[in-house]
Amino acid sequence: MLTRLLLVIFTTGSLLMMTSPIQAEHDTATYLAANGSPLENTQRNVRDKDGTTLTPDDQKGDKKDIKITSKMRKALIKDKSLSVNAHNIKIITSNRVVTLRGIVEYAGESLAIEKIAKKIRGVLRVDNQLEIKAP
Repeated sequence: MLTRLLLVIFTTGSLLMMTSPIQAEHDTATYLAANGSPLENTQRNVRDKDGTTLTPDDQKGDKKDIKITSKMRKALIKDKSLSVNAHNIKIITSNRVVTLRGIVEYAGESLAIEKIAKKIRGVLRVDNQLEIKAP
């Protein structure tokens, strides 16, 4: 009887400990979304799902395109003057046309990234769709 009681207490306590962090995380996400946090990007995600905008999944396996994207990513990471957001933009290369998507801190950063892309050998054109972070 005592063993059974201890088992019930242990199991109930374990379940409570397992659900508490998940609930807290959910509550935090709900709070951030409800308060218009800059981390909330639901509208962008919906826009990207409609199939009319390029996403990294649209980059095919063309070796030249992959090489361009790789060089671009390395150049961005190497440039320590760029923000974390700039280092994490989406780079999609298709038929040697580089599309830049994501959020950067300010307009000058967007122009700097575009300039980096244009300098990469093999790039025919740059489609700069970068957005400036809201204040």
